[in-house]
Amino acid sequence: MPSPISEKSKVQKISPGDLSSFRRVIAVTSGKGGVGKSMVTCLLAVLARRRGLRVGILDADLTGPSIPRAFGVKEPLTESQDGFYPATSKTGIEIVSANLMLPSEDTPLIWRGSLLSDLTERFFSGTVYDDLDLLLVDCPPGTGDVPLTVFTRFPLYGAVAVTSPQEAVTPTVEKSLRMAEKVGVPILSLVENFSYIECPRCHGKHALFGAGKLDETAAKHHIPVTAKMPISQKLAGAADRGMIELFEGDFLDAVCDVILKGLEE
Repeated sequence: MPSPISEKSKVQKISPGDLSSFRRVIAVTSGKGGVGKSMVTCLLAVLARRRGLRVGILDADLTGPSIPRAFGVKEPLTESQDGFYPATSKTGIEIVSANLMLPSEDTPLIWRGSLLSDLTERFFSGTVYDDLDLLLVDCPPGTGDVPLTVFTRFPLYGAVAVTSPQEAVTPTVEKSLRMAEKVGVPILSLVENFSYIECPRCHGKHALFGAGKLDETAAKHHIPVTAKMPISQKLAGAADRGMIELFEGDFLDAVCDVILKGLEE
């Protein structure tokens, strides 16, 4: 008997709406919550926008969305007969999120998995995006209904996986990587968040949570590009204040290079 994942992987890919187009769709995934997946999504969007590309974010973490807050976006999604119209950040990044449909930021979306998957598909094919160079899909953690919908139904170019150094995180990250392998989605990069803290005096890098297994995991799954993100109060503060577009740092430049390869030519 075929497993559910092998059955799902044969499902026909969905397409953007008639008024939208994407040159490249990238999923950002993690096996465990709280490792900084949404932060990585935001930073990659900002980096791509700084390079002059047209960028959008589909916040598929429907029950725990955080993308609008990081960008300071509060305007609700509008809807017409053509579909949803995304909100836009200060620098022109298009954002679609369940939080922009709810009365307040702390209103829960209490839906079963099938409804969440349906809304995720509608955010993709039923939203009037600009002609985007890059659409980043911020997946919820794990390998449940919504991540599986993104990985099997969306026309992904590849995915970026996010982890952290703690031993307890490694097995759950492995599950996400193996899911991607089973459905034929290449992992373009593995990002380790909370990797180190930089001393403001000597600028030395100190691994507060230990060395982690970034290189070992990347080699095991043949992932070509890795990156380490620091523990940064400045970065967290910028996201909390809705000012993530002002961030400074080059730690994700190589990841941005690999997901945009060919788009800037």
